[in-house]
Amino acid sequence: MDEEIRSFLDAKFQINPIEGADKVCSLQDAIRNNVRSGQSIHVANKVGGLFFQLVREFWGKRPAFTLISPTMSAYLLALIRGNMIKKAIISFAGNSYPAPAPNPLVQKAYISDAVEFENWTMLTLTQRLLAGALGWEFIPTRSIIGSSMEEENREDFRVIESPFGSGHKTGLMRALRPDITLVHGLAADRSGNTIMPYPLGADAYGAWASKEGVIVSVEHIVPTDYIRSHSHLVRIPSYMVKAVCEVPYGAHPGGLANNGIPQFEGYYDDYEFLTMVRDASMNENKFMSYINDWILSLHTQQEYLDKLGKDRLRYLKERTKPHSWVVETMAAVPGVEFEKESNSLERMVIAGSRYIADLCKSRGYSTILAGAGLANLAAWMAAYRLRDEKIDVDLIAEIGMFGYLPRPSDPTIFGMQHLPSCKMLCNIETVLGIMVGGSTTNCLGALGAAQVDKYGNGNSTKVPHVFYIVGSGGANDVVAGCREAIVFTPMGKERLPENVPYITFHGHNVKTLITDVGIFEKLNGQETFTLTAYIPYGTAIREEEAIKGIKRLMGWDVEVAPQLKKIDLPSYEEKLMLRLFDPQGIYTKV
Repeated sequence: MDEEIRSFLDAKFQINPIEGADKVCSLQDAIRNNVRSGQSIHVANKVGGLFFQLVREFWGKRPAFTLISPTMSAYLLALIRGNMIKKAIISFAGNSYPAPAPNPLVQKAYISDAVEFENWTMLTLTQRLLAGALGWEFIPTRSIIGSSMEEENREDFRVIESPFGSGHKTGLMRALRPDITLVHGLAADRSGNTIMPYPLGADAYGAWASKEGVIVSVEHIVPTDYIRSHSHLVRIPSYMVKAVCEVPYGAHPGGLANNGIPQFEGYYDDYEFLTMVRDASMNENKFMSYINDWILSLHTQQEYLDKLGKDRLRYLKERTKPHSWVVETMAAVPGVEFEKESNSLERMVIAGSRYIADLCKSRGYSTILAGAGLANLAAWMAAYRLRDEKIDVDLIAEIGMFGYLPRPSDPTIFGMQHLPSCKMLCNIETVLGIMVGGSTTNCLGALGAAQVDKYGNGNSTKVPHVFYIVGSGGANDVVAGCREAIVFTPMGKERLPENVPYITFHGHNVKTLITDVGIFEKLNGQETFTLTAYIPYGTAIREEEAIKGIKRLMGWDVEVAPQLKKIDLPSYEEKLMLRLFDPQGIYTKV
């Protein structure tokens, strides 16, 4: 009997090393068989290989796609140049590397109405996809209320009083379901069970919500038993997947973390390539040359990799090693003038870093969420200042990074060299929805804006019918959810108007404005800012001169505190740290 049972167990309950339908195909077949004109296409993460094939297949055909993506920048702008989209549902559109900035292709499409830009935030776009995945008709949110997006998206957004009698207002957003989603993962089996790299960013919500399924590209096709042994990293199940393509370096020019899986190597974002794309996109003819050279004239991923070259690919792999930042930093040191007097932006960042550190100590904040640019440099310096004083405050970043310690040499907030220092890797909803905006939040927000008015309302989206800036990204979510927000922006009447023309985020939670010449605070519960400190242009500047200069640069008649503080000039150690974080002056060059 024992033998019979054992034979039955072996026959019936054996797990096969490879299971499921074989969906592996070429990039060409994956796009041709599953994408058609008029679809809404969700780009879930860095999907270079899949995206380039999409462009090849539909170039010149005017497919009138609707793009759904948290960010539309760099190579994704080929959709605009190729007249391939009629609508973009985004939270950011413009240049993202090395710093957020407007892009002329976006401007032209916006002004001419060639593309309809539907503006959401990093969190709300993710939440709408989650609602679609859950089969809900709508989903609540704390974001967007009080911003211009509330009115702009009125067909898909409502504000209601709490049905449970709390007296609070809640936003309701219509669920969002793409037709098809493009995803690049680390590995998948032949049936499509897909391991995605952390941090997850917008996660797999769009893939889960897609009406017609998911097209997956991965670095490696693996057996199903490998998937089972790494099931904790699988985010997309095979039944959702229409096609699987093995595409080495398929995220390029983006990077891919290997998340500590020893069998696979990750690779860094290709900053040189991204800079080339950004520079080309500033001129339509040059951008067309880039598209011809790097997309249309290359027919396979191998041709693309051959054009990149082995040395470049090897370098991108080396940059993901945990201590590569030391090599990068030391290589940058000879070009940095550490003794040079600080400029206005450096003084602004350093003053801001002191302010953030003091605020964390006095009000007991546990986390800091910093936006890209001058704000993140100030938050980084503050984090190290607090660590030196043995005060526990964790840095968090919206794509899913918690408790990271920024490494020198790369000032980009999502730089992959910061990942090994993270205490937790997660997704946008966890960071912005829970750590920043949840019931247990104890977060200080620090972010930049193109414009800030006297009430603290910020605009990083657009001057309606005149100019498109970049969009909210996570700014609205941070200000709406955190305990308190600090905004950074250089001085100037256009930057500091009496009222912003478009409200990306409401100013009720913005308590402090830090500029390159002064610090403004809302005192005693006031709705508007008061100048409380000035940053001297030099050691000899007098208070009266500083006040006159500041008032000339403002779009409203600002109040001045009776006891105006003078900010001390940066110390050598402060300049040293700041210039090591940003040795090329990407954010701090005047």
